Amino acid sequence: MRTRLAIRIHAILEHYFPERRLFLKSDTDTRFIRLKSGTQVLAFAGSAAIIAWAIVATAILLMDSIGSGNFREQAKRDQRTYEARLNVLSGQRDARADEALAAQERFNAALDQISVMQSELLSSETRRRELETGIEVIQTTLRQTMQDREAARAQVTALEDQTENVAALVAANPGAIAPTELLATALAETAKERDQVIADAEDALIKADEMAFQIALMEEQNDQIFRQLEEAMTVSVAPLDKMFRAAGLPTDRIIEQVRRGYSGQGGPLTPLSFSTRSDELSPDTMRANRLLNQMDQLNLYRIAAQKAPFATPVKSAFRFTSGYGYRRDPKTGGRRMHSGVDFAASIGTPIYSTADGVVVHSGWSAGYGRLVKIRHEFGIETRYAHLSKLRVNVGQRVSRGERIGDMGASGRVTGTHLHYEVRVGDKAVNPMIYIKAANDVF
Repeated sequence: MRTRLAIRIHAILEHYFPERRLFLKSDTDTRFIRLKSGTQVLAFAGSAAIIAWAIVATAILLMDSIGSGNFREQAKRDQRTYEARLNVLSGQRDARADEALAAQERFNAALDQISVMQSELLSSETRRRELETGIEVIQTTLRQTMQDREAARAQVTALEDQTENVAALVAANPGAIAPTELLATALAETAKERDQVIADAEDALIKADEMAFQIALMEEQNDQIFRQLEEAMTVSVAPLDKMFRAAGLPTDRIIEQVRRGYSGQGGPLTPLSFSTRSDELSPDTMRANRLLNQMDQLNLYRIAAQKAPFATPVKSAFRFTSGYGYRRDPKTGGRRMHSGVDFAASIGTPIYSTADGVVVHSGWSAGYGRLVKIRHEFGIETRYAHLSKLRVNVGQRVSRGERIGDMGASGRVTGTHLHYEVRVGDKAVNPMIYIKAANDVF
């Protein structure tokens, strides 16, 4: 069976690949090489395999070249788009920074204007009380003058009656001339005193009218000052309240906490009040007290805003490279929580505290690298990671805008940047909430 199969295969090979001889001739001799069918088949198969391999390899290289070229072009287009977007965001950030600076200047100007108006209000209230006191004195003098006038009239009437009686006596007794002259002199002096009392009463009435007119002018000025102060309070307090609510902070509890911390007698938050002559407060006094309470609330908001991280830790040119939330881990390929925002700039860029507080950590911390932690009021903590240099120590009290370190690439990083976190009650929150809330107000 095997012999027949071998013979048949050999016959087929002889048909397609007949035996050939390759002659090699020299000057003195002739030789030949015998190429059997099997040898030809092996040579043909080897040549076909090499040619096929070359074709496949060439096709793979060509396809890879085409694919890598398209990928590089796409990557370049994505990079150009990303850089253009970063430039737009950088321009918007600079515009917001300019707007924030202008808003801060307007806010400071409004506070100065409020202070001036408050001084004018206090001085006008003092002047009004002085005018009221002067009117009371004039009214008392006027009442006394009118009483004196009535007494003088009664005295004149009595003297006239006495004159009539004396005239009757003189007519009865012609020799009594001297008493009549004395009586005439007394009547003349009494009439003069009466005219003087009447003139003094008229002068007092005129002065009372003038004082009433001045009081009316003062009341109109006070009302204008009140309106301006009320408008200024509305413009100043409402944005601050909105800023705290946008950050998710309980405004009532925060204001009460600040009030307790600044409640010393004669301190900046001690409310002012006007004294009155009676137990019942006048409408202007109640209106002034409402304004003073609003000013007190504005001052409390200002102090609270200074103690909360409503600011940006980087003041130099920078760009955002990663936001708050879940993102892909380039090393493991999985998704992990990014509990802050990243600011990229050159190494050594100054990093500033975003609020008043106390440094609770300043040193190395695993993946954070060189890390600064600052504890603020209201249970808020901020973290500044991957620093190249630390400029504060544990226990040091820092203020908003104070330099605490330099930007670097320490710890688990892929480049120079600042990792900035905000934590409330040891729970990470999005720092952009505070940054955007501050940009909307300041």
